Amino acid sequence: MDTTPEIVARIEGRLDRLGLTAEEADRLAGLSPGTLAALLHGEAGLPRGAALRRLAAALDAGEEFLLGLEPGDLVPAEMLEDPQGELGLLAPDEEALLRNYRRLDIPGRAAVNLLVARAAGPGPEPVEEKAPARRRQPRRSQPGIDLAGG
Repeated sequence: MDTTPEIVARIEGRLDRLGLTAEEADRLAGLSPGTLAALLHGEAGLPRGAALRRLAAALDAGEEFLLGLEPGDLVPAEMLEDPQGELGLLAPDEEALLRNYRRLDIPGRAAVNLLVARAAGPGPEPVEEKAPARRRQPRRSQPGIDLAGG
């Protein structure tokens, strides 16, 4: 579904009523920075799938309203399907996580890795390879030393 002037007007109206900027709405909806600004300037289409639902929730409106549908109309199925991620076959939340991770510096990435590892819980126990048992050699007596203690 193309972004029409009516859809743009509806989104702008919700932003005004809620006192939000496009950047704030992007953040609330979990969209990439600049998504709504590009949409409002006709440079991008309307988000689909989970991103559309998050945008509607951030704007306190229904998907039907944003799409300019009549009350009771069904949202077209193609608008509710999540597109394949730009980064591959990632879910939208995975794509957002990876995009944000890539913006971090090295210490930030290390901290995120540690946090995720701790949140995920203990992993499988590592398998320890045992060294072959060494046979004990009997003690030999040395000249001048009494091993029997007597």
